[in-house]
Formats: sequence, C-alpha cells, structure tokens
Amino acid sequence: MIKNRIDIFTLGCSKNLVDSEKLMRMCEQKGYTVCHNPEKIRGQFVIVNTCGFIGDAKEESINMILEACEEKKQKHTKRVYVMGCLSQRYLNELSAEIPEVDGWFGKFDWAKVLEQLAPAGNDSPQHTTDCGVERVITTPSHYAYVKISEGCNRKCAYCAIPIITGHHVSRPMDEIVEEVKWLVSKGVKEIQLIAQELTFYGRDIYGRSCIAELVSRIADVPGVEWLRLHYAYPTDFPDDLLTVMREKANVCKYLDIALQHISDSVLERMHRHITSDETYRLIEKIRQEVPGIMLRTTLMVGFPGETEKDFGELKEFVKKVRFERMGAFAYSEEDGTYAAKHYVDDVAEETKQARLQELMALQQEIASETSASLVGRRLKVIIDRIEGDYLVGRTEWDSPEVDPEVLIPIPDGEKSDYCHLIGQFCMVRIDDSDEFDVYGRLD
Repeated sequence: MIKNRIDIFTLGCSKNLVDSEKLMRMCEQKGYTVCHNPEKIRGQFVIVNTCGFIGDAKEESINMILEACEEKKQKHTKRVYVMGCLSQRYLNELSAEIPEVDGWFGKFDWAKVLEQLAPAGNDSPQHTTDCGVERVITTPSHYAYVKISEGCNRKCAYCAIPIITGHHVSRPMDEIVEEVKWLVSKGVKEIQLIAQELTFYGRDIYGRSCIAELVSRIADVPGVEWLRLHYAYPTDFPDDLLTVMREKANVCKYLDIALQHISDSVLERMHRHITSDETYRLIEKIRQEVPGIMLRTTLMVGFPGETEKDFGELKEFVKKVRFERMGAFAYSEEDGTYAAKHYVDDVAEETKQARLQELMALQQEIASETSASLVGRRLKVIIDRIEGDYLVGRTEWDSPEVDPEVLIPIPDGEKSDYCHLIGQFCMVRIDDSDEFDVYGRLD
C-alpha cells in the first residue's frame, strides 16, 4: 500500500471520465498522488467511478468494486469508495450487498468523497476545494472531452439515462468557453464536445437551443484546431448548427447522431418522436448543408415488437444511407424504463444476435468501401501514438477509440526520430486500406 496515493478507476463513457478528471484535480489539491486506471491497486484509497447504463457495463462496474474490496481485504488499500451512475441508481441495494465499501456516492454528489479524505498526511477531514475549470487530463495531451450538460429530457422508452441523471441541465456558455481556453493553455488542440444530447443545449437556461452559438464561440478560441460533436438527437434538430459546421473550418465535418431505428412502428414504440420519412430527410439535409461530412450513428435491433418486416426496413436503411461510421447493439431490458414496464421483451435472444450480426456485416462492407475511397487522397491527420512499427493517427472524420485510424509505417530502427510527431498534425498521403483502417505516408 502506497501512502497518500489514490487509485481512481473510470468505467463507462467519456462523460464519466470528465468527472474523474475533475475529482483527480481536487485530490491533488489535497496533496495526494493520483493514479488513473492503474494495472494494480496499491493506493491508500480507491475510488471506483461506475457506469449503470446497460447490463454489461453494470457487471463490469460491480466486478471492479469487488476487486477493489478484495485488495482492501489483502491490505493493499485502506478504503474503497464508489461513485457514478451505478451507485446513483442502486445505492441502497449495493450498499446492503457490498458492505465492504467505505462510502457510496451518486453521480452528482461525488465530490463529497473528498470530505471523507483528510489532506495528505493529516487525519482530520477537510471540505472539498473547488478547482474551477481545472482538471487532470487523462487522455493524450492533445485532445480532451468537454461536457456541456448533464441529464436528458427525451425519455426514450428503452433508456435508463433520465432515471439516473434526471432532467437536462446545461452549463453556462461562458464557463464552457473558459474551460476550453484553459485546456488549450495546457496543450489541447482537439476538443471532443460531449453531452447526453448536444442539440438540446441551452433550452433550459436560455430558452432556446444554443448549440450553434456555443460551437461557434468554441471554434473561435485561438488554439482549437479541431472541434468534434458527439451525441446529437434527430428530433427538432437545430438547422443553424449545420451552418456553423459548414462555415467554421476547425469544426470537424463529423456528427455523431444516434438514430436507433427507421421503422415507423418501432420508432413510435421507442418514443423517438420522429418518423422514417423525417429521418431520411434530415440525413439528406445534413449532407447537403455540410459537404464532405461523415456521419456516425447507433442502431438497435430486437426492440420489443420488432418484426422481420421492421428489421428488413432497417437493413434497407443502412444500404441506402451508407453511414460512414456505425455501431449497433441488441436491446436489453433496463429496470424502470417505459419499455420494461409496458412492453414484453418478445424477440428471442438468438434472433437479436442474428439480426445484429447481419446488420454489422452490411456495415462492414460499407465501411470497407468508405476507407477505400480515401486511397490517393492527401489528408490532415493528428498523430495519437506510436504502436508497433506505425505512427497511429486520425482524420477529422475519426473520433478516438471508436473510429478507423490512419497507420503510417516507421522505417526500421527510426522510432525515436518520430516521437516528436505525437500530438502533431501532419499531412498524410493515403496509399491503402483494409476493412477498417487506412495506411499512408507522411507527405
């Protein structure tokens, strides 16, 4: 056990990561050394930031808590604290089932964990210190996530997020811009703008959608070279955002917009408040208004009541629209949701998995053709890391960890000559592609 060290583990999405980064800065202000996702638990204290979105994420979070408690039993750590979405939702149940945990905190009261910790080397607790927009950056230093809101007002039938996070709450625009300026001062060049639902931003505090204005202001911050948008919602999509995306050169021509399905009957049962025809027209408009844009979406198979006809419409949708980036998942019933209360989970698991595999096989072919279309082009690429014998980077159409990468061979024995390119933008000539990634050379 290492005295005055705190090990913080983050499960789930990038929104959780931002919370962990804020907490890490607060811990540092108390004099602690902080390690994020260490291979071995050896800190005097452990904090697990949990995810409670879907079954697999819940299981992963619980396993991490149990592992931390076992390390406490082995005296490799002194105390274990749990925060985040899972503990927000199942606080009473978990505290009864895992009494070895020393403190449980929800998603919005997580900073109170600091009140349980004395300043390093001191036995007396002390109140949490507000560190403003500062945080520890755990991502590669050239990019960072900026969370602009919490919660969601959409209340889709299958989704537990509003149950966990409550209503949409926007952060003040000036505060967000100040955070971006601080990140740029620390060397960040690429901002990943995140929220449960970006396009709702501002309606609660300004009385209207202000996402276009916010994106424009962030794009105007000196030093922001790329700005990428995650998790838009199709219903009531703000048209002025497309104007900003088209006119601001540093706003990536990339939009992450989860559509879930295309069948009118499924969309209605999902409470998506949009029709198939409206969805097709929105995609056409986005591509017309922002030439060269690449779209990422997420689709769901096996929602209660989904028929073969509905699934056939979904396959046809994927073939027609040809999303450049796409993920899919099988429906799983979540406690407390409208679907869990009012629908029967009537699509067999083997049918769900077969549909998922069929849909992703379609997308794999489209993704391969999309990658092949880049061969011969000269593209701006940001270099994330060196891996094996390659520089590994991304284009403006690629978000970290989920999208294709650009692989640039390094001549034998010359890795040390290329380390300075990590975190830099380079021009790369694309020479080849495979089913997912592309290959190129510095140009």
